[in-house]
Amino acid sequence: MDKIKVFVSAYACEPGLGSEIGVGWHWVLEMSKYFELWVLTRKSNQSNIEQWMNAQNETYDIKFVYFDLPKPLRFWKRGMHGVRTYYTIWQTLTNRIVKKTMQENDIEIYHLLTYGNSLWKASRYGMKQFFIWGPTGGVDTIPAEYSKHYNMKSRLIEFVRRMIVRSLPLNYGFNQRCRNANLILCKSHYMYDAVPKKYRNKAILFTDVAVEMKQISKTQVKENNNITKYIVVGKLDAWRAFDILVEAFAKAYQTNSDIQLEIIGNGTDRDRINSLIKEKKMKNNIFMTGEVSMEEYYKRMEEADVIVNSSLKEGAVTVAFDSMALAKPLICVDTGGYTRYFNHKNAVVLQRGKRQQLVEEMSNAIIALTDKKLREKLGRQSQQDGNKYTWEHKGKAIYEEIIKAYRG
Repeated sequence: MDKIKVFVSAYACEPGLGSEIGVGWHWVLEMSKYFELWVLTRKSNQSNIEQWMNAQNETYDIKFVYFDLPKPLRFWKRGMHGVRTYYTIWQTLTNRIVKKTMQENDIEIYHLLTYGNSLWKASRYGMKQFFIWGPTGGVDTIPAEYSKHYNMKSRLIEFVRRMIVRSLPLNYGFNQRCRNANLILCKSHYMYDAVPKKYRNKAILFTDVAVEMKQISKTQVKENNNITKYIVVGKLDAWRAFDILVEAFAKAYQTNSDIQLEIIGNGTDRDRINSLIKEKKMKNNIFMTGEVSMEEYYKRMEEADVIVNSSLKEGAVTVAFDSMALAKPLICVDTGGYTRYFNHKNAVVLQRGKRQQLVEEMSNAIIALTDKKLREKLGRQSQQDGNKYTWEHKGKAIYEEIIKAYRG
């Protein structure tokens, strides 16, 4: 039987990378097992995609369509700087490509995959077809109790975000996407609750990341078995709560000094976190590594004893699911999304209550996981549970949800 045709808008989609770009790539590969795909992505991704495809023994049912803005319209974009404006223009200019490709190939299903931010634009033509939206989010907010500790720019960003989320009932673009969507995949319950009640029957909770079990390797031999090594990875944005982690770690150090923390990543909050480390006199136990290659990332993850995701809202879930693949215990804050796959049997899941209470509970978790037997117990269970959340399982679930919505 012929596969159903799907047009996928995947601005962020490239092999061999982490974060949303890697997630977009995994989704496309898994969906191609069940659907005939046309995938629209950035032209800057073309070289890596074609190189990866040419190196494979198997054939994937994917036809890529590439587009980037003309040079005069993209000279100002540097990395993630200006990405929202660039993405908005990109979605506007690619609308004709979406329409032409879908009409010429009799494609009825349009899937807006990445970016997974519900406040951002979608193809005008695509939304009028059978429209699958997500996994999407971007409506999670940080309480002022936390953001008042941020620098001025980050405080302003969080204030504006809270205002935007409160005004969602009046946001025409958001409500239009909710109305037109036939299936809304929500990253967290915050997104699910943000969907107007009259459209909520089309929404389901659906995490965007899964476990890539091939990442598992033999446990590294540690140079000093007395030291418990913790690692946290992610862009240094204020909402990822590296400040909470540093405070908690400094507090835990007073009880057990045989602990070390490595912070991998870069971002606008780097100077503040570095200053906090100095203030807490933890420079000999907390190390800021900066950005590293994917190969180095996995090496350092394997060498760590405990993986931490301190994000206060849905974010850095690749790191969390990698903890399952690597049989490592995870400390995380309940974000109402991916954390539903973790519990007291395979991780330490903390509630985002009062700020000081979270510092205390995170500190207690750090101390508790200096116990090797507890780490091994949680790690084994985490890896066992991870076998149920692999990309293969995710691909099947994606197919089933799309077919259920499409065929009614």
